Amino acid sequence: MTVARQVNAGYRSRMRQAQGRQPPGPAATLDYMRPGDMLTVQEADRLGRNLLGGLIILNELFEQGVAVKILTGIAAGEHTERSLILDLALALAEDRRRDIVRKTRKGLESATRQGRTGGQPRVVDEDKRRAILARRAEGQSLREISRGVGVSLAVVHGKVKAAEAGAQHQS
Repeated sequence: MTVARQVNAGYRSRMRQAQGRQPPGPAATLDYMRPGDMLTVQEADRLGRNLLGGLIILNELFEQGVAVKILTGIAAGEHTERSLILDLALALAEDRRRDIVRKTRKGLESATRQGRTGGQPRVVDEDKRRAILARRAEGQSLREISRGVGVSLAVVHGKVKAAEAGAQHQS
């Protein structure tokens, strides 16, 4: 008889998410689990990047014979196989994901029609680009150009590199 090993993956996931990293914990935890084990998680979405991913991993665990205890959320309880509530949660998660994608696309299309683009404004306008390239043609170092024009060294390097690549493509 297999003794149920309980592994709480939720706390590791929250800590790594707070640090802005994708948690390696769930993958290692899933590899560690054996048939007859029980995995305890705070919510189903702790198993993946979101609720949909978590429910997909949940189904994979059931296929491996691993029981899952979910402490909170729509699927709270002990589960050993797919159930109506899990199928409902999966359908809701898929629908929510599709809705987010649809709304994001509509928002981007609307912004494009209005002439708005995302991201940070360009640091270098056409005048600064010409000044950078002219100073480089005079033989100034990238650092000198950066100080003289008032932009970062990385920006100067990018503009010079882009101009050199464009010159190579034309020849």
